[in-house]
Amino acid sequence: MAGQIVAYVRVSSADQNTDRQMFDGMTVDKTFTDKCSGGTRNRPALTEMLGYVREGDTIVCHSIDRLARDLGDLMHLVQTMTRRGVGVRFMKEGLTFTGEDSPMQDLMMHIFGAVAQFERALIHERQKEGQIAARAKGKVPGRKPKLSPEQVTELYNRVATHEPKAQIARDFGISRETLYAYLKAA
Repeated sequence: MAGQIVAYVRVSSADQNTDRQMFDGMTVDKTFTDKCSGGTRNRPALTEMLGYVREGDTIVCHSIDRLARDLGDLMHLVQTMTRRGVGVRFMKEGLTFTGEDSPMQDLMMHIFGAVAQFERALIHERQKEGQIAARAKGKVPGRKPKLSPEQVTELYNRVATHEPKAQIARDFGISRETLYAYLKAA
């Protein structure tokens, strides 16, 4: 009995579209989709997929950089899966890993993985350059604060009166983690 074809799809942010990561003509039994950076190790759908696949299954991914942006992570993920008897196939690169020793396939994975890692490093470098340029123009890069200075003052006053923090957070429309971040900054 042949295993399942399990797709892993990843985009870097929630507003990005997954349409370009289609698997033309391939029947996929189950798809796991993450909407987060490939550089993070906290990818819920990837974790769920790794627990879902079984021996004989094949994981398909549009390209190597969708699975991992770090050569070490890529190697670890592919080796872990192939040791469990799960194949890993990258559509764009035309590579399939099954755990069989193939020096050429290992070389190709190292090359493509290194390119993905290099691309990620370039992205970070361009982000830093953009932040430096923005600061030089007097702009503050990053997200705007969730609360205005007046709201922050009110938040501090309410905390000082020992009002429940969960209620304060709800009233301001922020998470408790954000509330604690404001308190820590004080």
